[in-house]
Amino acid sequence: MSRTVHAAAVQFNIRLGEVEVNLATALAGLRQAAAAGARLAVLPEMWSSGYDYRRLGELAEATPRVLAALCRASSDLRLTIVGSLADKVGDQVFNCAYVVDGGKVVGSYRKLHLFSTMGEDRFLAAGDRTLVVDTAVGRLGVAICYDLRFPELFRKLALEGAEILCLPAEWPKPRQEHWRTLLRARAIENQLFVAAANCCGVQGKLDFFGMSLLLGARGDILAEGGEVDTCLNATFDFAEMEEYRAQIPCYRDRRPEIYGHLP
Repeated sequence: MSRTVHAAAVQFNIRLGEVEVNLATALAGLRQAAAAGARLAVLPEMWSSGYDYRRLGELAEATPRVLAALCRASSDLRLTIVGSLADKVGDQVFNCAYVVDGGKVVGSYRKLHLFSTMGEDRFLAAGDRTLVVDTAVGRLGVAICYDLRFPELFRKLALEGAEILCLPAEWPKPRQEHWRTLLRARAIENQLFVAAANCCGVQGKLDFFGMSLLLGARGDILAEGGEVDTCLNATFDFAEMEEYRAQIPCYRDRRPEIYGHLP
């Protein structure tokens, strides 16, 4: 019997600065995911607060309480959960994706690439390490939103043994096709599953298109969201991934001695 994982992407309209409202929405989405049989659920980027830049430090003070609620949900619903929140350390605030598994935080990843076009680098500090973590659903590699434009990060996660790439995001219009194309490329080139959760709706001057995606290791679209709140579900079949890797042995045919240490 082949190994499978039922995955979900929980997509919703993040209410700027309204932690309690967003937490209630996220928990409802997680319950919906679990009821559909999911064992892995990915939430959007900065899902508890949105990019309320000038209040991020204040809003980050709620993160321990939000994480405690996620841990309870993970235990009660038997879910592995990934999503990013504001993380305050001293005077710095990070965009941090937490991996909650078995009722505990088992890993965290601070966003490496800050989107200077939107001023992230003015209000947030950048992380300095990658994350691949063992969970009940397999080895997860984690990235956040703008990281998607840096393929070398995802190859590193793949080479470190990631089986499923999890990506929380707040990716706005009009770059829908970039989103879809880059996600499919990351799946195809690394021959891995991808679970990507975007937000939807309007925050300030930004309009978010949703279109969360669950992708097979061939880059096939297993489930895709529209522009409204939704919970996507799909099954990742590891036998299909191994079959694809055997058919097109990209890892075996790599030439890292030529390009492995690019300047």
